[in-house]
Amino acid sequence: MLKHFIVLFTLIAGISTLTQAQNDPVLFTVDGTPVHVSEFDYIYSKSKIDTASYSRASLEEYLELYKNFKLKVRRAKEMKLDTIPSLQKELAGYRKQLANSYLVDKEVTDKLVREAYDRSLYDVDFSHIMIALPPDASKKDVKIAEQKLMDARKKLERGSSFEEVAKNVSEDKNTRANGGKMGYLTALFPDGFYNLESAVYNTKVGEVSDMVRTVAGLHLVKVNQKRDARGQMEIAHILIRKAKDPKGMPLNKVKIDSIYQQLKDGADFKTLAKDFSQDNKTAKKGGYIGFIGVRHPFEAAAFSIKEDGGFSEPIQTSVGWHIIKRINKKPVDAFEIAKRRIQTKMQESQKKTKYPNFNRLNNARNSMIERIKKEGNFQENTAVLNTFISSLDSVFITYKWKAPKKDIPKDKLFSLGKGGEYVASLGEFQNFCQRNSKRMRLGKRMERKDLVHLLYNEFIDDSCIKYEETQLEVKYPEFKSLMREYEEGILLFEATKILVWDKASQDSVGLSKFFDTQANNYQWNERAVVNKYTIPAAKADMAETIRKKAKKDSGDHLLEKVNKTEQVLSFEEKTYEKDKSTFPEGLDWKTGAISEIAINKRNKNASFFKVEKILPVSNKSLKEARGFVIADYQNHLEKQWINDLKKAYKIDVNKAVFESLIKG
Repeated sequence: MLKHFIVLFTLIAGISTLTQAQNDPVLFTVDGTPVHVSEFDYIYSKSKIDTASYSRASLEEYLELYKNFKLKVRRAKEMKLDTIPSLQKELAGYRKQLANSYLVDKEVTDKLVREAYDRSLYDVDFSHIMIALPPDASKKDVKIAEQKLMDARKKLERGSSFEEVAKNVSEDKNTRANGGKMGYLTALFPDGFYNLESAVYNTKVGEVSDMVRTVAGLHLVKVNQKRDARGQMEIAHILIRKAKDPKGMPLNKVKIDSIYQQLKDGADFKTLAKDFSQDNKTAKKGGYIGFIGVRHPFEAAAFSIKEDGGFSEPIQTSVGWHIIKRINKKPVDAFEIAKRRIQTKMQESQKKTKYPNFNRLNNARNSMIERIKKEGNFQENTAVLNTFISSLDSVFITYKWKAPKKDIPKDKLFSLGKGGEYVASLGEFQNFCQRNSKRMRLGKRMERKDLVHLLYNEFIDDSCIKYEETQLEVKYPEFKSLMREYEEGILLFEATKILVWDKASQDSVGLSKFFDTQANNYQWNERAVVNKYTIPAAKADMAETIRKKAKKDSGDHLLEKVNKTEQVLSFEEKTYEKDKSTFPEGLDWKTGAISEIAINKRNKNASFFKVEKILPVSNKSLKEARGFVIADYQNHLEKQWINDLKKAYKIDVNKAVFESLIKG
């Protein structure tokens, strides 16, 4: 798969086409097939990125490249490469991947990331009334909880204050006593509370939301205030802990006031933190805590400090007395910086979620499916499903149950499309049930009817996605263009492989003839043949004697003289090309040159180099230059191919349209 992406993005520079607008003139035709301005303009601007000057020279250069590309694709289709089953299968695989990511990314993830970012620009102060309800509550318990919350709303409508009703009704033990007040929060809310986040951000200040459900229960939300997001503050602190004995409280206040006075007099914050702070985790780091945001105990004090380097007056918490130092204020990141972090956080949350029905991404996917059903004229035949359910027995939840392989039911369960052209049959649903492991995993603790409805709803979801994938080319012209890119990239790769790459490596006769005409282009620079002589550590004291002998003799002859009684000397030969390889340090580039003796630090072996001969500039053989020759032969064949294509297919360029593109 990667090979086609390489060709696609390197040879045609990331070609992508745009929707043809009503006023989208044809720039050129290849054998009558039009290429519109919108396509070429986008390709040009994308491939040039920041260098798209729209000058005549630049446009003419790129037009020539794109014409060549279209010629090659035209030839590939004439070769009927688009009918090869393996390539069709590969393209279908691309489509499946692209369609899935296109739907999820375009309709779900991208929208949620933008929504989350826009929300993160504001902090919202809100209160809530909650009726506790577990995520897997029964329908009966849900109705009871709903009734409680509706009764609470009626009290609000009759004039009771939100705070009063929250104190009397809310089952959130943490906020009930203070009238349901949550204080300021900012997106993203924790997993399972996306609906609460939406209620908080979509409700106007002073108003009460509709009923929303989270993993904790059912909620009514009142928005108290909204402000621009504070962002994050990087801080440090000095802590004097709360005294265990109340008698020590005044003394601790004296200590923190003394430190505060020293800071006012110019003392170094880090030094005082190291010397006096009783926070063992941060004292050694000069009191450094890091970045904090809303709802942190130090939020008010930290964000009230006006400048970096400033510090607060002593503040008291349940832990003790603190002096807060502002190091740096970090505003909300720009969207382009924040979006990847937000997307990653959402995806990790989806993977780890214990509450898929309340997860942000899953909720959005469900909304997308509802939209598909509505736009796709979803029509159900519930009688078929009910008949199927009534026919099942206990075998259904075991591995023994199989979907029928003969006389497969074709009864319509549901359909999609204006004319109901996309039909899901009972037989298809039975196959889905057989493949789905939930049938056996959940079958022992669910009513059979509920289990089948669970599987049926999943089958509907999958079918809706598949149906929407069939509509992508119609609904999204840019998707159609992307698919054309993949198709043309695959065809270009195959045609180039057959007519250029394979031919260059397999056509030995043609390669040899090409080499004969270009032989002078493949030359060796001046080369030095160098021997490296090595003497083992045990005989290293003989190294200098051997080196002197090497001045007069070399190679095998030298070994014969030195190794008469025992193995003392060995050598290896290596050829170095001038200016193109690392030549041994300290060795002159001339015949007979010998380096000084070097001792290997690891094994204590002694060694030296000798230049045995200098080879003059010479032509390489075909074998020696084969890799370079094949590459050049490929370029030669491609140029020849393009020339042949230009003769075979007529290209007409609309000069007036081309002139209209020139801007500089």
